[in-house]
Amino acid sequence: MSNKSSIIDIISPIMAGPSSSHTAGAVRLGLLARNIYSRIPQKVKFVMYNSYAQTGKGHGTDKGLLAGILGFSVADSRIKNIYETSEAKKIKYEYECVEDFNRHPNSVDFIFDDETIISGDSIGAGEVEITKISGFTVSLNGKYNSLLLMYKDKPGVISEVTKIIQKREVNIASLHCDRNAKGKDATMIICIDGELNENCLEEIKVSADVKIVKYIRKLEH
Repeated sequence: MSNKSSIIDIISPIMAGPSSSHTAGAVRLGLLARNIYSRIPQKVKFVMYNSYAQTGKGHGTDKGLLAGILGFSVADSRIKNIYETSEAKKIKYEYECVEDFNRHPNSVDFIFDDETIISGDSIGAGEVEITKISGFTVSLNGKYNSLLLMYKDKPGVISEVTKIIQKREVNIASLHCDRNAKGKDATMIICIDGELNENCLEEIKVSADVKIVKYIRKLEH
């Protein structure tokens, strides 16, 4: 997937907050992490790194991350007072600030319900990228509807899954795989042009012997 931004991307997005990377990017990271987790958590811990840790509070990064998790859009005026909203009062949340030169300057870990860790970066002009899910390397920018698959690494899985998708005449924009080791747990991220229904997801799960099939919707804003 291309990392280039158009002039429209640079002067956008319309947002509540002073910074595209620290505010709008934070909201978009939260929204994408929410789409991946696929439900509102009872508890979330935000681990903010480097620039996010140093200047995030002044730029509203903390508020933006929480707003995204709660499903607020980038331009929602309620973000400035997110802690007072009824939505925020329904979940537990906490923040931790960390310095780590190995991480992107605007980086965050979302720890959902003490079980799932989703890591991402705000790369500028409101653009974001999810880089890890539960320890597996991924590349998701929210511009495409995507499939996340977790399965046991073995020959033929990739071919079987892509065949099922192509049978529905849905174009595959990109595909990324990662694994712990040969024959061990593996992940596959497939970004698509279009939509897939529940029947397709069930066929993938059964035919390819996949443990988890999760449909991640693209960001609307």
